[in-house]
Amino acid sequence: MVGSLSVGYVANRFGRRNAMLLVNVFALVGGALMALSKIAWAIEMLIIGRFIIGVFSGFCTGLVPMYIGELAPTAYRGALGTLNQLGIVIGILIAQVFGLDVILGSATLWPLLLGLTVLLAIIQCALLPFCPESPRFLLIIKHEPDRAEKILQKLRQSQNVSSEITEMKEEGERMSQEKPVSFIELFRSSQYRQPIIIAIVLQLSQQLSGINAVFYYSTSIFESAKVPNPIYATIGAGIVNVVFTVVSLLVVERAGRRTLHLTGLGGMAVFALILTIALKLTEQAFGWSYVSIISIYLFVAFFEIGPGPIPWFIVAELFSQGPRPAAMAVSGCSNWTANFLVGMLFPYAANGCGPYVFLIFVILLILFFVYTFFKVPETRGRTFEEIAKNFQKSKGLGHGGPSGSVELTGVKVPSE
Repeated sequence: MVGSLSVGYVANRFGRRNAMLLVNVFALVGGALMALSKIAWAIEMLIIGRFIIGVFSGFCTGLVPMYIGELAPTAYRGALGTLNQLGIVIGILIAQVFGLDVILGSATLWPLLLGLTVLLAIIQCALLPFCPESPRFLLIIKHEPDRAEKILQKLRQSQNVSSEITEMKEEGERMSQEKPVSFIELFRSSQYRQPIIIAIVLQLSQQLSGINAVFYYSTSIFESAKVPNPIYATIGAGIVNVVFTVVSLLVVERAGRRTLHLTGLGGMAVFALILTIALKLTEQAFGWSYVSIISIYLFVAFFEIGPGPIPWFIVAELFSQGPRPAAMAVSGCSNWTANFLVGMLFPYAANGCGPYVFLIFVILLILFFVYTFFKVPETRGRTFEEIAKNFQKSKGLGHGGPSGSVELTGVKVPSE
């Protein structure tokens, strides 16, 4: 939460690429503290290291989608944005495998497992200088059009990038006429209020879907369902996580963001309900434990089809260059706040509700499905400026469709 709130400042102060390079300091320090905590016999080092890694994670979940979104061609922005989620879920799976007792999860080797963070940060520090800075940042924020054009030509492997440069310049001119966008201004301005609420709700739909309840406590869930070898069943969920992120990657530019998000939310609601039934009936028949495994796997699969990857990169699509860093910071903080609440409160909810605990997520998933259906626009194939203009247009048209709705990128959205 702390790191994500600072994304806007560091992104505009140092640039997207340089900010990602700079925040590796947190990974290096946090990883070193965790790795050395056992040698020093200091649990304080482990706690502080975890906190610092949390700050690093908050930065990355804002900076990386923003950077990818600004570099990607419009036609491939969704697919490239999903690659960010693919990297995350591969990392989760590797951590699950390496965390097994027979590998690095033993009483003697766990500091080495946590210390791998340092190695990964060093690799990123070595590779990032070879990556270009965001052309949009250079042209609109730094006012370096020549440098931006050269980078864009290299990225697109073409000398003809005049249309993108023109679009950036027009956006920059409009931005120069606006005052800087703060966190408060995102909610105060009618121009930004609707997209920032959509961004926050999408992030909440990811975390309050129950996915982290499954991943944080999947082993104990499998144990309560009397599943043999629950740790390996949890790793199976990690494999499903990766496979269906690849599926989302392949179809996101065909099906669209909104369609995939609705599909994911609906599927998760169905299998959360089936999981509830299975957990309740496990005591009566052992076969229901296998229904629990299948339900969790399909729950995870539908998460990665939509709610997993889409909220991260669609937030970057909903805003133009000026408000984008502040919007990424606010939405990222809402994501981590919900993540924190689920992680802390789920054990108490599970104790209080027993096998019915996932009904809470069923209700939330249905509410998020309804909101997405009526409020979230399709952004596939639209430039940043076209999306921003459509939001402005929706504010200026009070009678654009039946029941006071307005047409927004092909989706009817009720106006305020």
